[in-house]
Parts: sequence; C-alpha cells; structure tokens
Amino acid sequence: MEPNPDEESVPPARRNRVLAGRLGAVAAIAAGTALIAAHGMIYGHWMMDDAAITFGYARNVAEGHGPVLQPGLEPVEGFSNPTWLVLLALGSLVGLFDHGTIFGVPDYILFPKALAIACCAGILTLFYATAKVLTKRPRIATLLAGVALAAMPSFVIWIVSGLENPVYALFVTAVAAVLTRAIAADRLLNWRTATLAGLLAAGAALSRPDGAVYAGAFGIVALLFLRRDRIKQTFVAGVISVGAFAVPFGAYLVYRWFTFHRLVPNTAVAKDQPLPVLADLGKPSLLVDYVGWASALLVVGLVAATLARRTPTRAHLAGLLVPLGLAVLAFCVLQADWMGEFRFATPIWTLGALIGGVTLTIVWDVARVRARVLLAVGLVIAGAISFVQFDISARDWRMAAKTPLCVVVERDARTMNGMADIVGRDDLSAGVIDLGGQSMASKLRLIDLAGLGDAKMAEFLGRSDVAGLRDYTFNEAKPSFITFIGTWDLSLGFNIDPRFEQDYHLIYHAPGGWPGIQTSYNLVGYWVRKDVVTDEATLTRLREYTRARVEPILELNKTANRRPCGPVLRPGQTE
Repeated sequence: MEPNPDEESVPPARRNRVLAGRLGAVAAIAAGTALIAAHGMIYGHWMMDDAAITFGYARNVAEGHGPVLQPGLEPVEGFSNPTWLVLLALGSLVGLFDHGTIFGVPDYILFPKALAIACCAGILTLFYATAKVLTKRPRIATLLAGVALAAMPSFVIWIVSGLENPVYALFVTAVAAVLTRAIAADRLLNWRTATLAGLLAAGAALSRPDGAVYAGAFGIVALLFLRRDRIKQTFVAGVISVGAFAVPFGAYLVYRWFTFHRLVPNTAVAKDQPLPVLADLGKPSLLVDYVGWASALLVVGLVAATLARRTPTRAHLAGLLVPLGLAVLAFCVLQADWMGEFRFATPIWTLGALIGGVTLTIVWDVARVRARVLLAVGLVIAGAISFVQFDISARDWRMAAKTPLCVVVERDARTMNGMADIVGRDDLSAGVIDLGGQSMASKLRLIDLAGLGDAKMAEFLGRSDVAGLRDYTFNEAKPSFITFIGTWDLSLGFNIDPRFEQDYHLIYHAPGGWPGIQTSYNLVGYWVRKDVVTDEATLTRLREYTRARVEPILELNKTANRRPCGPVLRPGQTE
C-alpha cells in the first residue's frame, strides 16, 4: 500500500499530540464508566422487581408469544419502555439474556446491568464530543462529569436497577450533544440536525413516556437563535424535526392503539398522573437538598460566570441548558415516585454533571491565581458535603433496597407454585401486588391487583374506585390465591370487605412484619379461595408448607436482600 502523503506531511510531534489526545479521551471515558460500574457493584445482585415486568414481556416477545405478560393472555401494555424492552428481547434472541449464567452470574441480572454500563460509556462518549466544542479541556471535563455521576447514588442506583433509566439518559444526552455541536458549527438549521434531533427525541419518548417533552428541544433552541433573515429556514427546520419525531413515535401510537386499544400505556392508566399544580414548581428544591446546597450553588455560579463572558461558548451552552430545563420541567410535572431516590431525575443528573464539568474547566482557564484558589476551596467543601450525603444514601439503599426481584421470586412466585402443586390443579390463578418476579417464575395465571399488567384493574385504580376493584375481584376475576404485601390489603379495602373472609381461607400472615426488615419485604399474607380447597387436610398442608417455606426466606431478607435467586427463572419453579 502506498503511503498517504497527507500523513507523511504531518509532523511527528503533532501526530503524537493527536494520539495522546485520543488516548486521554478514551481514558477519561473508561475511568468514568469504571467508577459508575464500581459504585453499582456495591448493590450486589439487586434488581428492582418492577424491572422484571419488562423482562417478562421481553421473554414472551422473543419466544413469539407477543407483548403479553404471560403466554395465552390478552395483550396489555404493562410496560412503558418499549425501547428498553426491544433491547432485552434482542439480548434474549442472541442468548445473552434469560438463558442461564454468564461467568457464573445469572444473565437476567448480568445482561441488564452490563447493558446499562454500556449506555453509560455511550453517555460519557457524548460528554466528550460535546465538551470538545465548549472547552479547551474536554478530557478533564468528561472525567469530572463521570466522577460526579459515579458518586451519586440516585444516578447509579437507577442505572443498575434493570429499569430503562440508562437508555433514557443516553437518548437525552444525545439530543443535547447534537444541538450543542450544531450550534457551535453553525448548522443548527441543517435538515440533518433537525432530523437527528427529532429521531433522538422519539427514542427518549419510547424509553419513558415523559421523554416526549424533548420533542420541543430543537424548536426552543431554534427560536432562541431566530433571525429575521432565517424565519423561513427556521420554520422548515422545525417542521422537519417535528416530523422526524412524529413518524416513529406516531407509528408506535398506531401500533399501541391496534394492539392494546389505548393511546397511553396501561401503567399510565393505573397511576392516573394528576394535572400539575403551582406547588409542583418547588420540587427542584428537593434535588438541591439531595446534592447539597453548596454543590448546587457552585454549579449555578459556574454557569453564571460562563454566561457572563462575551464568548461564543455562551450561545453554545443553550444546547445543554434547554434540554436540562425540559428535564426539570418533566420532573416537576410527574407525581412523586414511590420507589424513592429520585428515579425520575436521571436526565437532570446526567446533563447537570456535564454542564458542571464543562463550566468548571472554562472558568478555571480564565481565572487568576487567587480566583483559582477560591474555586478549589469551594470545590473541596462542596464535594465533601455532597459526599457525606451520598454516602448515607448509598448505605441506606444497600441495606434496604426497594422491592428486590429475587425477594418476590422466592417469597411469592415459588411459594405459590408450591401451593398450586399441593392443590394439584392446572387452572389456578393468583391475585398479586409485586408483578415482576411473578411474571418470570409463576405458573399461575396472574391477576395484577396493582393494575400495571391488568387493563380492568388499571381502570378501577385510575379513577380511585377501590370498591369497584373489589367487586370485580370477588365476582368476576375470582383469583384462586391472593397475596398482599405491606399494607396493600388496607389500601384496597380488602380488610374491611366481608367477602374476603367469606370467600377465602387465610393460609399464612407474617405477624406484623419482622424486626429490622422493611414491611415491603416481609409483611406478607397468603389466602386461598375456599372453593379451591374443599377439605381440611389440604388446607392444613398448605398452611404447614407455607410457614415452613416462607419464614426462612423472611429471616434471610434481613441480611441478603441483594442476593440472586438461581441461574434461571422459569414458570413453575418451587426452588
């Protein structure tokens, strides 16, 4: 092969600098990714049970059963993250997910976590690409942003939870990166930029319903740079961006309507998102409390100092600040999430970390010695305060993570499989609250009393009609078994409905929970419909079996809530 004359003309010193720069970028991305992964490892094999709802759907899609919770059931959109579902289904099809173990770790745990870390590598790569057009120190800015994300339990917990947060954050970061780089290159109104921004916003919307807000990112940024001589061009670019968003997102809406007969996910019906009120505007203060006022004020100060300088960077930052503003808006509108640790704030942390890293390097470069000393002192103080708070949050979550998948699998799915074996019938059903582990391991037909995977239950819960839900349960659904966890029996009014005692035998109920263990782990009860068990001997066997099986599991939950639950999850398992 003939040598490239262009390469020969480049001085060796310059080639070495280019190579060093590339290696430095790779090192910054790899270091940040490794730190996020290292933090994620302290939560062990924990996986959020709600994540396994999507796992169950992904399994059934991959096996050809369609988008159903269990084979043979009617399609109900009990998930709200089709992009994440598709990635998991593809993993199943190529044998990386829901098949066994990889390096001794169950792939239903390893694959989602590995996929999440790969998304984090993509996020940091986008950080670097964005920082290159904003600061002279893109590698340092990327490393600082990666360290900030890795230190934050709220970000890392939901990245490794098995939920859609990592791919959602990746799409949102990509929207911001495309807009920022386009502004810097003066090609914001280029049809390619408009198309890509719209497609990426559609990806965000198909990762989480609130991701639809980013469809407005391109239009808002374009309006900020509106000039009289570019009105027509701006309008055309806006139409292109909206169209690029509408085609894939609209196509999924059509699919949703004809498959599930709704325009919103069934989960949205069950949760009945309320209209925002004025008080919701105060929600960002909760995030400020979480990271610490010192860190929040430091980042705000850095952004203000950067915007105060009359440089092109001031305009370029709009590509980051607009998506961040939309992320904050979405957080304000969404009702508080029961899972805790600010699950819906992942895009805010992601973009905030990038903005903080970029503006810190910009201000540092222009600051004099005294200002640098003050900045360094402020950074140390703010970092120390945040670290103390983050350490407390991480320790608390590690000891009492919300609703682990494997707790549900062992406590509920496999226990009720054993109950069904004792009864000796194949036509049994179960009314349940925690659905994820059940969808992966239960052989009973599931009736979701929490509504996420059941269209009829979702309608009752959406209009707060718990009396109607009970009527439907007792008169039509008639689950063979019912299990409640925590105080759900009180929330749904089963404890005051005489039909519950009239129609069901109590099999086992934990006596007020177990000391030192979350009630969502261990305040559990099981009931069987009286017409399923027609003799006292079988009822006695059910009670003896359940007590003997469940109490060791409840005891184990005190110290081992981050454990796995076997190499594979399959319907019918009892061990």
